[in-house]
Amino acid sequence: MTELLNTLYVQTQGASLFLDGDSVRIVIPEHDGRNIVPLRRLQEIVVFGGVQVSNPLVTRCAADGRPVTWMSGGGRFLNRLEGPTRGNVLLRHAQHLRYADPDATLKTARSFVAGKLQNSRQLLLKGARDAQRGRDELREEAATLEKMLGKIPAAPDLDALRGIEGDAARHYFEGFRHLLRRDLDIGTFPARIKRPPTDPVNALLSFYYGMTRSMVQGAAEQVGLDPYVGFLHGLRPGKPALALDLMEEFRAPVADRLALTMFNRRQLCAEHFETLPGGAVQLTEDGRTIALTAWREAMKRDRPHRLNGRRVPTAILPSVQARILARHIRGELDGYVPWIA
Repeated sequence: MTELLNTLYVQTQGASLFLDGDSVRIVIPEHDGRNIVPLRRLQEIVVFGGVQVSNPLVTRCAADGRPVTWMSGGGRFLNRLEGPTRGNVLLRHAQHLRYADPDATLKTARSFVAGKLQNSRQLLLKGARDAQRGRDELREEAATLEKMLGKIPAAPDLDALRGIEGDAARHYFEGFRHLLRRDLDIGTFPARIKRPPTDPVNALLSFYYGMTRSMVQGAAEQVGLDPYVGFLHGLRPGKPALALDLMEEFRAPVADRLALTMFNRRQLCAEHFETLPGGAVQLTEDGRTIALTAWREAMKRDRPHRLNGRRVPTAILPSVQARILARHIRGELDGYVPWIA
């Protein structure tokens, strides 16, 4: 059980959460301690794996507008309960109309891809400046991403744009492997493997991507956007396409950078991961605790925001960007301006 930034994270397998007056009571098997957390202190509850949440607590959180998010043991986003839809219905209507316009959709999607590629390129370039080995390879992949950035404005349709994004991602992860120290005990990073991750690096990336997605989806909902109607990612039942759009610019500077730090400083090592039947790799309970603590510290870090002209805590950046997107959808901004780290 960890309380970070007004969010309660519960990852002890077998734990149960109950409503106790105006508090959450956490029952952990074979643990005699009395864990009570006042609801007024909590903005969100996040549970991992086999953690149970009682119906009365779910109902109370829905009534209060307090999100409850379910993640797999490996950190994959499963579900989110938000309560009644908030925000201006006119904004969501404008969002749906924009999606129905192919030219407008393509224009907005280009901005998401440009933000992702620019931040990915910056991470590789910074790594090249600090690298002991692989400097030439990092600069070469960064140069490739720069060329692909130049192709984005001419992408004639979404399929072509997604092709650019996919090729760029492959080149980025070719460079990413050179950012990991070579004397680590976690084995090699073969490539980005998602479902399921089969090595510690991919497992931690998936875990932090799940955390990023939850944060971004919550920001979109708070602003009043429909998280399921995106522009870059295709529509599919149960797929929060807009949340996936918005999180693209945060992958490299937030999730990937933190994962690299955790490994290169040996805060996480082989003992913090376990292999499940079938070959999937995920964090152990101790590993998740370490990863969540590092996430908390990263969320407190102030980052420069050029459009606002000030520094903003990382935890607030998705809300800032969701509001910028809302202004674009309402026609107050000609284009969506991604956050560049």
